[in-house]
Amino acid sequence: MKNILILLISLFTFSAGISQEKKSTEITGLDPSIKPGDNFFMYVNKKWYDATPIPATQAGVGAYMFMNYPQRMRLQGILESVSKGQFPAGSIEQKVGDFYASGMDTITIEKRGFEPIKPTLAKIDAIRDIPSLMTFVADEIKVGNGSIMSFGVGPDDKNSSMNIAHSYQTGIGLPDRDYYFKSDAPTVAIQNAYKTCLSTLFQLTGTDAATSKKNAEIIYDIDRQIATSHKTRVERRDVHANYNMMAIADLEKEQPNIGWKVFLKHLGAQIDSIDVAQPAYYEKLNGLLKSVPLQNWKLYLKANTISSYAGDLSKAFVNADFNFNKVLSGQAVQKTRGEIMASAVDNNLGEALGQLYVKKYFPEAAKKRMAVLVDNVQKAYAARIDKLDWMSDLTKQKAKEKLSAITKKIGYPDRWKDYSKVNISRDTYFENLMSASAADYQLEIAKLGKPVDKSEWFTTPSTVTAYNNPSANEIVFPAGILQSPYFDNDADDALNYGGIGMVIGHELTHTFDDQGAQYDKDGNVKNWWTKEDYAQFKSRIQQVINLYSTFTVLDNLHVNGAMTVGENTADIAGIAVAYDAFKMTKEGQGSTKIDGLTPDQRFFMSVAKIWKVKMKDEFLRLWINNNPHSPPLWRVNGPLMNTTPFYEAFDVKEGNKMFLPKKDRITIW
Repeated sequence: MKNILILLISLFTFSAGISQEKKSTEITGLDPSIKPGDNFFMYVNKKWYDATPIPATQAGVGAYMFMNYPQRMRLQGILESVSKGQFPAGSIEQKVGDFYASGMDTITIEKRGFEPIKPTLAKIDAIRDIPSLMTFVADEIKVGNGSIMSFGVGPDDKNSSMNIAHSYQTGIGLPDRDYYFKSDAPTVAIQNAYKTCLSTLFQLTGTDAATSKKNAEIIYDIDRQIATSHKTRVERRDVHANYNMMAIADLEKEQPNIGWKVFLKHLGAQIDSIDVAQPAYYEKLNGLLKSVPLQNWKLYLKANTISSYAGDLSKAFVNADFNFNKVLSGQAVQKTRGEIMASAVDNNLGEALGQLYVKKYFPEAAKKRMAVLVDNVQKAYAARIDKLDWMSDLTKQKAKEKLSAITKKIGYPDRWKDYSKVNISRDTYFENLMSASAADYQLEIAKLGKPVDKSEWFTTPSTVTAYNNPSANEIVFPAGILQSPYFDNDADDALNYGGIGMVIGHELTHTFDDQGAQYDKDGNVKNWWTKEDYAQFKSRIQQVINLYSTFTVLDNLHVNGAMTVGENTADIAGIAVAYDAFKMTKEGQGSTKIDGLTPDQRFFMSVAKIWKVKMKDEFLRLWINNNPHSPPLWRVNGPLMNTTPFYEAFDVKEGNKMFLPKKDRITIW
């Protein structure tokens, strides 16, 4: 259950003739029965959508996050190879190969049953009071098993050059607080599946069925009480409300049951203050530590421990965990052991495996080409800022200063993560996990009170993703996403600017979305706007919220416009700025057709191709409830409704379902 949410630059000038040196890529599968102006996502993707089954081991198929499925096949191939070789002890090949081999040894894992967690369960049995309970919680955080307390190290929002301690709301087993308070049939089914999973896990560790069922209800009740204190996902978008620097001495007085001073000492955190993002949670927890009987807290910690490690134990535990996730995501069949282990190695030794991945799959030419694209989209963004009719010159200058200060990371880190303290053996899978988690914690705690390392990456090189880190004012594009349909070093400019160009524009826009706009060029939460300009900005942000809230997904389920506003803003502006950058290339300025399609048509079709996704209804519902991005269909149709060149490229007119009057089309950046 711990992974339920994981189910979340310049060799080229604008006028250079790069497109003449690139091969064209044919665009196939268009559905002429659908008008482009009615549903562009389906016009481009419908034939693929109807003909492509979702693999039984997956909750969806296609691009975006689901490209990580074929990625895991690539990683599995690398791991199969190195796991059979002979490499020096301590080498990255030895570590990733032996880690993989230990997890593939299901015979040994099966024989051990839940033996690996018996010492932890015994520690819970030995808890005699709240102070000893909190000591246990702290000790488990150091090996990656979080429960009722959250602790992390990262930049200070008000002084982004320094690392401080942070604590966030936590403590629930379902993906979000709202799952405990809804009564619709799909949510009730998830609630029941969660309880069944808890009950089954207790039985697998020796508790009788009747008692296990009672235990599950006790834990669910604690969860639900905790959930009442949680902020919603929309509330957590408020940057200022989620920054609360508190003195440890004050927390000690206000929340004596938690015992912050001793708790932090056990974590190795010698600090006098901490950023408590959601204080209401810890106020609630302080009260619950007294009102909930100690025996029930011990049951809660046992459930948390068993469920956290269920996927790493014998088959019966894996099955119980999967049966819950099946209801949550709609995935019909468990992933193969090889795919599971490819993910496990990537999660625990990601930059070690990443070195092998980059060597095999990411040529230097691709990195250079991507650098050109990033630089050109960044230049187009500056030009768009200059043309904004709602922003004063003073704010424009600040915006461009922030834009030019952005750090751009492409492919893989300049300095790889050190795994020398991780001990890996071929026959102790669970202990390998613990060693990786413990070493990772020590790397984190060593950052506390130290300057921020701006070279650090927060994803692995092989992951199909991209991100914007506002506290560092940086954008990051790992090697994993730099492949078709997003990027093809041999493709024409229309496809690359409509693909990865849109993603670049999207990530740049996060620097200026509803949250990112509150950070200055150095990554500090600091106002750089005039009062009038910020009011104009907020009014446009509200337009995005209002529009996307009208989009229907399943039955009467709508996109949560307030929760997804940052990503939707980035999508709208991302396409616009990528298009501007494309129009600065020779191909973009020309009118030569390829396969009967104009350059602009190929650009917009590429936008639709990169979000080509089909998913189970259950996973789509999980997405709507928890994902800050709109579903793929609306990542295409929503932004294009606001993109006037799209109307011109496909003759979209009043009467088409995607038509918006020009005065209603949203332009922020």
